[in-house]
Amino acid sequence: MSIEKKIEEFKDDLELFDDELEKYQFIIDLGKKLSPLDEKEMVEENLVQGCTSKVWLVKDKKNDELIFRADSNAAIVKGLVYIITTIFSNEKKDDINTLDINILDKLNLTEIITPNRQSGVQGMIKKIKEYAKEK
Repeated sequence: MSIEKKIEEFKDDLELFDDELEKYQFIIDLGKKLSPLDEKEMVEENLVQGCTSKVWLVKDKKNDELIFRADSNAAIVKGLVYIITTIFSNEKKDDINTLDINILDKLNLTEIITPNRQSGVQGMIKKIKEYAKEK
C-alpha cells in the first residue's frame, strides 16, 4: 500500500468522528497497538528532538524497505507515533524522501493537536527522513 493510500485510510478513519474527544480516544487506542521498545533502544541517540513528550524512534531495514518502531511516555503521543510509523514503514527510501512533510494537514489533525505536539510529529518525520537519506 502506498504512503498516500495509508494517509487516506487514517484520514477516513478520523473523519468517522465528529467530536474531538472521540478522535482523541481513537488516537489513544491506536497507541495501544504499539509494541514497546526494548529498554536498550530507549537511549538518547534514538530520542526524537522537538517533542515535549519523550519519543524514541528506531529504524530497521528489510530488503529495500525501512521499518520504523517507536515508543513514547505519553498516551496521545503513542497514538500519533503509531500513525506516523505505520505510514512510513515498509516503504522505500526514495518514496519517503519525496513525501511532503505536512501529514498532519493531510489528516486534518492540526486543528485538534496542540502546536507542541505538531512540532513533535514534525520532529519525528524529520528524523524518519534523515534515516531514509542514510546509505
